[in-house]
Formats: sequence, structure tokens, C-alpha cells
Amino acid sequence: MSQQISFNVEVRARTGKGGAREARREGKVPGVLYGGGQDPVAISLKLNEVIKAINTGHFLTSTAHLVHEGKKQLVIPQAIQMHPVSDMPMHVDLYRVNESQVISVEVAVHFHNEDKSPGLKRGGALNVVRHAVELNVRADSIPEQLDADLTGLDIGDNVKISDIKLPDGAEPTITDRDFTIATITGRMAEAAPETDEDAPEAGEVEAINQSDDGGEESED
Repeated sequence: MSQQISFNVEVRARTGKGGAREARREGKVPGVLYGGGQDPVAISLKLNEVIKAINTGHFLTSTAHLVHEGKKQLVIPQAIQMHPVSDMPMHVDLYRVNESQVISVEVAVHFHNEDKSPGLKRGGALNVVRHAVELNVRADSIPEQLDADLTGLDIGDNVKISDIKLPDGAEPTITDRDFTIATITGRMAEAAPETDEDAPEAGEVEAINQSDDGGEESED
């Protein structure tokens, strides 16, 4: 299960760029809450809570609880805007969901047991085709990661989506094929050693002119 995140939020009276700038001056992160058949609501989140959520590494693949005046709302982060220089969060979009609702999220793939792959031990390479897989999954069952086991894989073998255990009720958004996650590839052929262009080829003999007595030839 993905790590649960909580945000204590306030409803912003001012909207637009002016309201967003005001929230940032107060040390908060402006955001907008969408979905759930309700109108969008401008909100402010605590900066330290947003940074903590980002540092989990699962910010965009985890549900979160918004807490406002003692009431909780389950949401999933949809997007986050970062400052191009300071790399601080500038704006967050959140979407209302309920626990049983099926949503689409991308979940990172982690690879295990590289040391138990004959292909990798023989010098092969792990060629990752998909670093993440998009799943249709219940909001309360989003996994933190997908685990791919490389045990026993040799050069030419691959990891398919069918090789990865998914949460109950979850399925990839691609359903028309058993797509590849990664393959074990062989090493590139080593470059042939360069030949010495100065060395004579086989059968080539340098002709040496010598006088009969082995001395230098005299001028006429």
C-alpha cells in the first residue's frame, strides 16, 4: 500500500494570481481542489507538509487526506508546479476521490535479485523498457511500487507484466497484450584489435641490396 499523506488546508478567499502570491508570502502553497461532482475550491497547504509529501517519493501516486475544520476528504495529487530556480513547490492540483473509486496512476517498477540472474552474472545488461506502469486500481489499494524478480533470467529472457503481482482488483491500463517491462540483453561485441599498419603483411619480404663483399657500393 502507498504511504498515507495528510494535508491541513485552508480555503483561500482570494483566487487567481493575486491569491496565489498572497499564500506564498504567508509561507504556504496555493492549490486547487477538483472533482467529486463539486465546484473547484482554491486552497492553501502548509509548505512543510507539501515538502514532506514530496520527499516520500510517492507524491503523485498516493492518496492523501485533506483536513479542514475537522473534516477529512480523500484526494489524489494530480500535478505539482516547482520553482525553476529554488525547486520549491509553487502550486498543487488535487482531485477528490473515494476509497472504492478506481483511478489511473503510474507506479514505479523496482527490480530485485540481480545477483541471481545468470544473464547478468555472465555480463549481460538489464534493459528497462518501462520504469513505471499505469494501473487502474482502487484508491485505497495503490501499491508503493511494483516488484520485478530477476531470479533465473538469462540473456534473451524478459520480464512481462504478467510476471508482476498486482493488488487485488488492479489491472494495467494496457490490456490488449502482455507487454514487456525489461529484457536481459547480451554485451555488445568487443571491438576487434587494431592491426599495426607498419608491420609487413605475411609473405612480404623487404629486399636488401648489398654488394658481393658486404661493403658499401662505390661511386663510378
